[in-house]
Amino acid sequence: MYKLIIRPIFFLFDPEKIHHFTFSLVKFLSKIPFVSGIFRGLYQVNDKKLERNLFGLTFKNPVGLAAGFDKNAVLYNELADFGFGFIEIGTVTPKGQVGNPKQRLFRLRDDKGIINRMGFNNEGLEAAIQQLKKNKGKVIIGGNIGKNTATKPEDYTADYTLCFEELHPHVDYFVLNVSCPNVSSHAKLEDADYLKELITEVQKINNTKSVQKPILLKIAPDLNTNQLDEIITLVADTKIDGVIASNTSVDRNGLKASDKRLKEIGNGGLSGQPIKDKSTKVIKYLSDNSNKAFPIIGVGGIHSEKDALEKIDAGADLVQIYTGFIYEGPALIKRINKAILKRA
Repeated sequence: MYKLIIRPIFFLFDPEKIHHFTFSLVKFLSKIPFVSGIFRGLYQVNDKKLERNLFGLTFKNPVGLAAGFDKNAVLYNELADFGFGFIEIGTVTPKGQVGNPKQRLFRLRDDKGIINRMGFNNEGLEAAIQQLKKNKGKVIIGGNIGKNTATKPEDYTADYTLCFEELHPHVDYFVLNVSCPNVSSHAKLEDADYLKELITEVQKINNTKSVQKPILLKIAPDLNTNQLDEIITLVADTKIDGVIASNTSVDRNGLKASDKRLKEIGNGGLSGQPIKDKSTKVIKYLSDNSNKAFPIIGVGGIHSEKDALEKIDAGADLVQIYTGFIYEGPALIKRINKAILKRA
């Protein structure tokens, strides 16, 4: 029904407006008695064989929702009914910010992709915390954190550590988002020496807590082999808990969309099917060349069970969907979990 009826209607409207409308619709429907139960019955697959134990956490299944969908942590309780094993909120920055000027979200229908240059639009740290206090404990929550656009390079670390400190009681794991192409002064965030410094500072705070939370690094799909080798070394040196591979891409090669259309859209991060193989190669390289030394969450272009299994075969321990959720609907989560069960 989603692909035949709902998606064609949704795709008639501006992507960002329909995103907000969808949130309101799911919120409304979930308040109707028994509707949440219907969603759970339709989409959840509950089986102990799907459980994954990573960095001290037990995930009820390996299929998660990537950051960027529920930026402000307003819908995670309702989204949990659709069968996700974990949901990543954010990217959260210390202060609320409007992000880049609109229009900043574009569908590439023929490519089953999306280009966005949202610019870390979110309501800020305090707003996220207030929402996370409503957590009903249905699902593992990840906190994806970043810096404010206006923050000076010398203060980047302070932004990350503030978010980490304040969110620590409210999320189950953290993701340092250093690879989004839609934020300013991106070069420093890809510098290996700076990343080591950043990770070390966040870990210092973590070590003061009675319960330490896992910390992961989210990397770009466009890194070359030398840069990926640096990531492997960085993980070994810092003993960070894992890597999310990968974020959106700035590469436009091989798209079905016309050059004219791409020029009209302009810059931004590409997600969806066009980056499927690219992200899978990154996962495989990290896994093979580190001798599977650390957990990897695979994300990028998962639109089918086959896509998810490819990520797992390449070395991913968990997978996340985002664009595939928009194009394929919530049934995709169930299909992936059933496909994984068949292998169990």
